[in-house]
Amino acid sequence: HDDTCGGGLRWQIPPTNPGYSYKNSIANGCFFNLGARLARYTGNTTYSDWAEKTWDWMISVGFLNKENYAIYDGADVSNNCTQINKAEFSYNNAVWTLGAAYMYNHQTGSDTWKSRLEKLVDHGLETFFPDGIAYEPSCEGVGTCTTDMVSFKGYIHRWYSTMTQLAPFMAPKVLPVLKTSTEAAIKQCTGGALGRQCGFKWNTGKYDGRTGAGQEMNVVGAVSSLLIGDAAVPVTGDSGGTSKGNPNAGSKPNSFQRPETPVTAGDKAGAGIVTIIIIGSLCTALTWMSIGA
Repeated sequence: HDDTCGGGLRWQIPPTNPGYSYKNSIANGCFFNLGARLARYTGNTTYSDWAEKTWDWMISVGFLNKENYAIYDGADVSNNCTQINKAEFSYNNAVWTLGAAYMYNHQTGSDTWKSRLEKLVDHGLETFFPDGIAYEPSCEGVGTCTTDMVSFKGYIHRWYSTMTQLAPFMAPKVLPVLKTSTEAAIKQCTGGALGRQCGFKWNTGKYDGRTGAGQEMNVVGAVSSLLIGDAAVPVTGDSGGTSKGNPNAGSKPNSFQRPETPVTAGDKAGAGIVTIIIIGSLCTALTWMSIGA
């Protein structure tokens, strides 16, 4: 997190990594989601404050369109994030939707977060579930989806289903769509010698000849999303959670390392003796090699 583009997280952490100059919706969406979930679990308002700040930044920078609730991919810091890549991916919508659901649940049915959640879901269903079947509009139609992109359908299925636990009023709108989409996903898993490999395109009704880990993960995610009715609602620290947190952890530099002890005169003397021995041994070896030559 830095001040470029008025704040926000970069896509990469090491400056040498490709993408370090890029700030995007998924990096900030994960941060927002984490803040919302920790706020609900712990009741600590510091986490919800950061979630709110991240939401506000997304709107201010233009990654989240406040008119139609489209979530764009990101932008480069070299132009102060003004040239936005407006590609839309389902996992961006899904991670922000799930975070909004946690905020809604944490704030006991907040009207503000209810409205935000509804708008995210309405845009998500319209954009990523045409005819009720999962679809990646930014790459699927033209066949340019990369290895990571072909795994996004599973994420939106799983996160949308979890969202209905936190905001049950959304279940009648969302769960039937997930069911229709899952049926289409299963129908096309007819590839390979055994006739059970899954492809990426679910809306064709047949295996597309392209399989891999992402494609299989998608279908597993879709099928498991329909089991949400048998799953327990995520717990909090007051409702059965056993994890004990420490909000001050990591506040001291290198707190995981042993403190350094002061160097004494004896340490210095010992180091000097060792240095003399090493230099003497090196000189002896060089002399011996010279005589031998």
